[in-house]
Amino acid sequence: MSNTALPLPQPAFSLPKVYIGPILITGILLAAHLSFGILDSWQKLLMAIGFSFLTEAILHYAMFGKTRDMTSAYVSGISAGILVRSPFFWPFALCAAISIASKYVLRYKGRHIWNPTNFGIVILLIIASDSAAVLSIQWGSNMWAMLLIWLVGLATLWKIKRFHITFVYIASFLIFGYIRSLYTGHSWVAEIAPMTGPMYQLFVLFMMTDPKTTVSTRNGRMLVAFLIAALEMVMRLNEFVYAPFYALFIIGPIALVVEDYLNERKKKREGENISAQTVVST
Repeated sequence: MSNTALPLPQPAFSLPKVYIGPILITGILLAAHLSFGILDSWQKLLMAIGFSFLTEAILHYAMFGKTRDMTSAYVSGISAGILVRSPFFWPFALCAAISIASKYVLRYKGRHIWNPTNFGIVILLIIASDSAAVLSIQWGSNMWAMLLIWLVGLATLWKIKRFHITFVYIASFLIFGYIRSLYTGHSWVAEIAPMTGPMYQLFVLFMMTDPKTTVSTRNGRMLVAFLIAALEMVMRLNEFVYAPFYALFIIGPIALVVEDYLNERKKKREGENISAQTVVST
């Protein structure tokens, strides 16, 4: 009798991971817009997506001499289209272009260390705060669409092993919301209400869990999520309107640089130990 293992049956349909993000963010867009009409206009959304595609195509070809898939550009473009608020068209294009350009221009040891959309939003708020703002609508009493997106999003994160990031952040946000309520005198429900909006869905499900801009270890990612929530609490108490974006903008890159430094030290120590053992053995 042969001991050769039989191949396991393959699922009839398996969705590549690269398409999970675009499909999920499209679901957020449709649920939020059909429920509340959150978009400024479809034309502005298409402009953000178009400039995201264009910037990605030009810069990737300029740096690597080849084309690439546009899934990442789609996520950044549609995020900018959802989040940016302006009576003008150019902030949507500018935010999308800055988001994509940051991946190619601002690199640390060959990698980008800011989540592209988070970077684009923060820079837009800094340089064009008189012309643009960020979506702040909440789902209000119509919770079904929000709950559906959260359930699908969290299930997706569980499947791709990123759920722990979101879980730690949400748990920390709820605890820090209670602490904030003690300082501000507002109710705990009022302090945590922003979590019910599409802005936080994009922030928690996409920006914080981006594999390209999060640290490599599970415990490290959980610590970073807690620190982002902690800094956000401090910023909220100091009346920073867009505290979560600024908190990720500051903590995320620092975490990656610190991790790289610690890894280099570890490799150096291991190298020194090997050298010492070689000297002793000889």
